[in-house]
Amino acid sequence: QLTYIDDKGNEILCDILFTFESEEFKKSYVLFYPTGSLEEEEIEVYAASFVPLEGEIGELNEVTTDEEWAMIEEVLESFENEEDSDLEE
Repeated sequence: QLTYIDDKGNEILCDILFTFESEEFKKSYVLFYPTGSLEEEEIEVYAASFVPLEGEIGELNEVTTDEEWAMIEEVLESFENEEDSDLEE
């Protein structure tokens, strides 16, 4: 889990969906969603780049370019397609 602070300063406890690294952008990324939202029909997934620090603490950074967002959307779509395939088996 991680705590995300939104643009209004609210702390939101989130579950991590998955992390991955991009060779193209030389960054690590984390995709996450608010804890408890799995019961909802459609969950809102957030993304950030992150810098791992000592222990379990890390620093989240905003995704700022359209190119990064396009890559993240591709990775998420692939993840969702794999999950759907696993459920069908």
